Amino acid sequence: MNTTLHAARFTAAYWCVLIAALLPVLCAVLAKRGSFRRADNGNPRAWLERQTGWRARANAAQANSFESLPFFIGAVVIAHQLAAPQTGLDMLALGYVLLRVAYIAMYVGDMATARSIVWTAGLLVNIAILFVGYR
Repeated sequence: MNTTLHAARFTAAYWCVLIAALLPVLCAVLAKRGSFRRADNGNPRAWLERQTGWRARANAAQANSFESLPFFIGAVVIAHQLAAPQTGLDMLALGYVLLRVAYIAMYVGDMATARSIVWTAGLLVNIAILFVGYR
């Protein structure tokens, strides 16, 4: 009986999941940077509701980053389970993360049309991740 141990590899795509999971935190830091006080921590949601301009957009980017995360995580896990070609999966995952970073920058920078285009590209890349292992 062959009892070979299989060690799981933490792939670049899995590292991209970690980075994507941290992007909402980056958005929160942007929204609160330079204006959030210790006293505001008692009710941070009320403080965020009063924000306008780029701070409000950074908070909205945070919400969208949380919203897009489950599909990305699921797509990466499914692609791994389907034994997707690793290099292709890693490149798509990296592309997704880069698009999300660009999306956040465009959201905070009030570039609505470009932001929507980048969001759509990110969705299409995520769909590609889901199907990269399909045979």
